[in-house]
Amino acid sequence: MPTAIAVTSADLVLPPMDQHTPTAALLAAPDAQPLDLALADMTVLLEQHGYVIALYPSSISLAHERRLHTVRSVLETNRVALLKLDLPPLAIAVLVRQLRQLSICDFGAGVVASAARLLSHYVYAGALLNSVTKLDRVPVSLKSHAKSWVPGSQFGVLANPRPELIRIGTGQLSGPDFATRLVVAKGQLQSDWVSETLIPQWRTQSLEEIELPADSPGWWGTAKLMEFAAFLPDISILYQLVSSVRREVCTWCGIDIIGDRCGFCSAPLAATENQTRDSRLLNRGTVAHRGS
Repeated sequence: MPTAIAVTSADLVLPPMDQHTPTAALLAAPDAQPLDLALADMTVLLEQHGYVIALYPSSISLAHERRLHTVRSVLETNRVALLKLDLPPLAIAVLVRQLRQLSICDFGAGVVASAARLLSHYVYAGALLNSVTKLDRVPVSLKSHAKSWVPGSQFGVLANPRPELIRIGTGQLSGPDFATRLVVAKGQLQSDWVSETLIPQWRTQSLEEIELPADSPGWWGTAKLMEFAAFLPDISILYQLVSSVRREVCTWCGIDIIGDRCGFCSAPLAATENQTRDSRLLNRGTVAHRGS
């Protein structure tokens, strides 16, 4: 059975890319599920899948986060990975779906958990906002704050893989130099900027529209937004990318991992132990270039 992927909110589960992509389990908040049922659900997941990888945003309530750690502690298991992500909600949903895709490949649970950090570098996550006055996730200059009070002002913001902010009409956001699919979630903002400007500039190969995640207005500081994320959709490319990183054995858990830290026990590896056979994998033809 594939490793189970779990989330803390149903809107972090995007539609599958194909008929083979499994869904994700929901780990409910304490006010929605008593502890005994949460323990029972996790026990069933472990019995059916062997390992569970739970991804959750840094913005969830402290009580919900404590519940996740309590369940793992009470069950006294090292087969539950808790991955806390400081990314926009839509980017997290994209990563969740990518791990769901990888979960059916011939990777061990440790490699799949470690892949979340690797793949996050290839997700271009941002939003179109009508105001940045309450945006505290991305550095905003005093000049941009002042301009946000001008009627009709809109801003393009990139939160990942590096922060960037432009005023619409005065520049363009740095995009990926490899082929991607764009997923867009519309909030309370009417604009053609994403379809008429961003997509041609980034030369994305396809577009997917979904409902705005419930946590997005809080993350971006306004309900008048359009959130977007460009990502690698092809499972064969994801597989090659993860395979390109040398596997190591976690000295604490004993499972195979990639990267410099185990996703299950958080034990670090020495920097010299983590080496990628080809860090330019995406730019050497393994992933089709835009326009190729």
